[in-house]
Formats: sequence, C-alpha cells, structure tokens
Amino acid sequence: MISILISILFWIIAFVVAITVHEAAHAYMSDRLGDPTARLAGRLSLNPLVHYDPVGTTLLLVLVLMRAFGIPVIPFGWAKPVMFDPYNLKNPKRDSAIISLAGPASNLILAVIIAIILRFLYSPFSPVTFIYALAFPLIVINVALAIFNLIPIHPLDGGKILIGLLPNKEGLQLDRFLNHYGLIILFFLIFPTIGGSSLVSIIISPIINLLLQILAPASSIV
Repeated sequence: MISILISILFWIIAFVVAITVHEAAHAYMSDRLGDPTARLAGRLSLNPLVHYDPVGTTLLLVLVLMRAFGIPVIPFGWAKPVMFDPYNLKNPKRDSAIISLAGPASNLILAVIIAIILRFLYSPFSPVTFIYALAFPLIVINVALAIFNLIPIHPLDGGKILIGLLPNKEGLQLDRFLNHYGLIILFFLIFPTIGGSSLVSIIISPIINLLLQILAPASSIV
C-alpha cells in the first residue's frame, strides 16, 4: 500500500511539473518576443498554482492517477491558457507559432534532460535507485503532454503552429475553420470509437512509445 501511495505521489508531482513548465515556457517566450501580457498577469512563474485550471487541470490529474494505477489512458487536459496580445508582436503570425511551440518543446527538452541524468545516476546497486521511480513518470508525462499538444487542431498548440507555417491566405482560412470546429473535431478524436480506443490514441501512441523507448528503455506504456 505504501509503495502504491508513493507511486501515485510521484505521478502527481510529474503532472504538476510538466504543466507548470509547459505554461511557464509559453509565458517566457511571449515576453521575450515583446508581449508583456503573460508576465503582467503573473504567468511568468514556476508556481503551479498560477497555472491551475479548475476543469482541465483536474481532468488531467484524474487521468494521470488512472495511468498510475495501470489503466492505459493518455493524459489529457489543460492548464489555464497563457494569454498574449498578437499586436505586441513584431510578426504576429510567426511569433504566435513560436510561442505555441515553446510549451511542447519545453516538455520534450525536460524529458531529455531527465533521461540523460537518469542514465548517469541509475544503477541496480546504487542507493539512489528511487530516482527512477520519479524520473520515469516525469519522462512519460512530459513526452505525452508534448506530443498530444502538437496535434494540429485548435485549441491545442499544434493548431497555432500549423497556422504559422501556412501562407497567409490559407492560414487565415484554416484558423477561422478551427476556431469554429476545432473543439468538435478534437472531441471526436479523443472519444473511444475504434475497438475501445480513440483515434488520437491510435495515431500518437506509437510516437509516444518510440520516444519512451529511446528515453526510458524497456518502457511501452501507452
């Protein structure tokens, strides 16, 4: 029972760290690109409380706990969105995409850093083997959060990234379409329909597992 409680605690810590780094990275990049909106709102912070969303963060926490109990779900949810004013940006279309990319990129970078540290510290005979118990959830949550957010649909980061990569006319048309129908499309993607699995899970699980095999060998958990 104690080991289960410790495992749950580590998954919760990993969840809190991942979403905090993700949102703080959005705020940091926005500030660096000339828009102080997030900084003035107190979002340029590693305090997880300023990024907490009552619905999205709680949902993500529940799914993380389900994952900790061995239920094969992909952590899904959201923190409080980091707001920015595109009129403060030198190149609104490009810079909006960069700000959006900062979140998933920060999660992947953190996962890589943790994996590298783990390779140097972990040993079956080391007194710090407990590090793996925390490092593994950190790697899993950060990778899953990053890949999921890169799906090119609003309101996920991938939607804004895709808009930034398209020519102005096509980008504007797609942006309008996704603003109207993005949530509906996302709902159908995450709703279990194919053999009890969601379409989004079928698409991104192989990518997540590939990254986990590289960063945390012998792990295929999604």
